[in-house]
Amino acid sequence: MIPKQHLLFILYSVWGILLKASATKNKVRGSQVQFPIAHNVTVAEGGTANMTCRVEHNDNTSLQWSNPAQQTLFFGDKKALRDNRIELVRASWQELAISISEVTLSDEGQYTCSLFTMPVKTAKAFLTVLGVPEKPKIGGLTKPAMEGDQITLTCVSSGSKPAAEIRWFRNEKEIQAGSKEVNATGKTFTVSSALRLQVDRSDDGVAYTCRVEHVALPASAQQATEVLEVHYAPRVEILPSQTLPQEGQYLKLDCISKGNPLPDSVLWTKDGGELPDVDRMIVEGRELTITSLNKTDNGTYRCEARNHLGTSSAEYVLFVYDPNALEQNGPDHALIGGVVAVVVFITLCLIIVLGRYLARHKGTYLTHEAKGADDAPDADTAIINAEGNQAHAEEKKEYFI
Repeated sequence: MIPKQHLLFILYSVWGILLKASATKNKVRGSQVQFPIAHNVTVAEGGTANMTCRVEHNDNTSLQWSNPAQQTLFFGDKKALRDNRIELVRASWQELAISISEVTLSDEGQYTCSLFTMPVKTAKAFLTVLGVPEKPKIGGLTKPAMEGDQITLTCVSSGSKPAAEIRWFRNEKEIQAGSKEVNATGKTFTVSSALRLQVDRSDDGVAYTCRVEHVALPASAQQATEVLEVHYAPRVEILPSQTLPQEGQYLKLDCISKGNPLPDSVLWTKDGGELPDVDRMIVEGRELTITSLNKTDNGTYRCEARNHLGTSSAEYVLFVYDPNALEQNGPDHALIGGVVAVVVFITLCLIIVLGRYLARHKGTYLTHEAKGADDAPDADTAIINAEGNQAHAEEKKEYFI
């Protein structure tokens, strides 16, 4: 039998081994699991940054948040830094969450979450603060601009981080911009873009928009718009109410003048002088109306418009038709039919002549060898040669189709 003392010794030894193994296991498990986890945060300037630190299976060890200057913000649920912008969101053994409102660029940096084990374990989280670009301003606009001028529109926006992008639009249609400049101002950037234009009358009333796009402006871009005002000399065009004015009718001539500023009035003249019959030739605004047309109204009518940039004019040659002559001079269908008949007859004759010509030349003919009489020195020899060659004519026939 085993003595009682030996049995107790064995039991105590086994118990000690089990306790030591259990402690070692817990120590290894704690060193593997008790580690804080934090994530980087990005927020636009003026927004709120939510920073969270988590740990699993915490054995009642405190968590702490500190700022880039290593100042303690919260130790557990106890606030350590007097900053009204920093608030506690949630505090437990497994999580410590805080919020920083009205974030500024100076808040950017690396924040530290600490778990006070032995030794202390930490996790880093970088807070990135985006600089929101200011509303752009357009400079370099001259009001009014003159047709033919060269102007440079400049769009400037400050306060962006990272540097913003600038796009130009002409009546909501994107156009290519010119040079772009980026200048650093502290932690932010000032961006400018230049748009060079040679102004013409088509630019009058056109809206040019400068649009600033940035990652801190996901919903809508900042933009500024300027509407160009372009002054230009007038252009004149005369539109008649009838194409074939006849005696006894009335005719209205409309003087269309386009200019900026718009010409106040227009001047009507006939053949270089004043209108001869003011009773029948009535001017109302930009319209000239001639009542009861007759042959004496024939001539060149001129409309002239002007503003402080120049003068423009247009002319209309009036010929008054006799209504009876227009009816008599209508299209002569008989004459047209005769012309067509002659053309058809000539065409048929040409076809017949060409057919007869081809028919006469189709078949056989004698070659120059069969026509030896042409080379005979005298008449007798020519007769002999002709008779002799005629006998061989059948052998020297040539055919063509």
